[in-house]
Amino acid sequence: MTLKSGLVLAAILTLPTSAMADDPTKVGFVYVGPIGDHGWSYQHDQGRLALEDHFGEKVATTYVENVSEGADAERTIRRLAQAGNDIIFTTSFGFMNPTLRVAKEYPDITFLHATGYKRDENLGTYLSVTYEGRYATGVAAGLATETDTLGYIASFPIPEVIRDINAVYLGAKEVNPDIELKVIWVNTWFDPAKEADAANALMDQGADVIVQHTDSPAPLIAADKRGAWGVGQASDMRGFGGDAHLLSVVNNWGPYYIETVQSVMDGTWEPADYWGGMSEGTVEVVGLSERLSAEQQEKVNSVIDALTNDEFHPFTGPLKDQSGELRVPAGVSMTNEELAGMDWYVEGMTATLSK
Repeated sequence: MTLKSGLVLAAILTLPTSAMADDPTKVGFVYVGPIGDHGWSYQHDQGRLALEDHFGEKVATTYVENVSEGADAERTIRRLAQAGNDIIFTTSFGFMNPTLRVAKEYPDITFLHATGYKRDENLGTYLSVTYEGRYATGVAAGLATETDTLGYIASFPIPEVIRDINAVYLGAKEVNPDIELKVIWVNTWFDPAKEADAANALMDQGADVIVQHTDSPAPLIAADKRGAWGVGQASDMRGFGGDAHLLSVVNNWGPYYIETVQSVMDGTWEPADYWGGMSEGTVEVVGLSERLSAEQQEKVNSVIDALTNDEFHPFTGPLKDQSGELRVPAGVSMTNEELAGMDWYVEGMTATLSK
């Protein structure tokens, strides 16, 4: 869902999808896009289904899709609270303040907000450490490109997007010192037509690998039509890309949702800031193209293994910003708190940040 004014997609409130039992724990989900986006919202809904499969009649889940960030989100979250949900997951950055406001009104309900940073006694935060998958993406893209030019379709200029752009560039730079990463800001999470247009514009500028921080497979499809490479976002998109599919960075939310709901049931839940990456299985890199040479595949897989085994942190110094100012000293890795506020590009990036 976008921040565009004047466009509020209809929210569709589903009926509970799990079989009812005596006093099941009621769990609500709020999605920014449709569950059929085959990306971000789709993967969160797969996590909801995993929750149902795990607990059976012990839970009753409800979801609302296509919820705009802003006033519409607050109304939707409040409606789920009024409906008697015990736990509510809100799954987009722009839901942060609406979630906080409703959480203050309903202190007996447990709220979890994805990708944000504001917490309260009954409000926790969680995110997937996608920059790890993005770093591996950069390595693969840096090896695959023939033009030394990569394209990145960026949604909104918020830290989670900026750090992922930086991670792609740093990964590509590791294997290709001549790399350039071009960025187009589309100011939407899900708009297939706009995403495809951005992909084509980047390819017109010479990019032959397209990375996206938007939720439909449209950029991957566009890349396939023009003989370029594309990267799946949030879910396994290899079914859409044909020969263009380089790899997909997948969010696996099921284990986190199951663990969180269990802790609420047990009375042990406490508000926290969960960062789940490749070592936790929250982020997975899948479908690496066999069109890469054996040597290239070996390099990418070695990076994936290092990230999965916590042997390497992509944001380890020395790191400078675009102005040449040292931001991270040699041998020091950025903390989660620092990464949560990242608002600068690393040295070597030629793109400008959207305001």
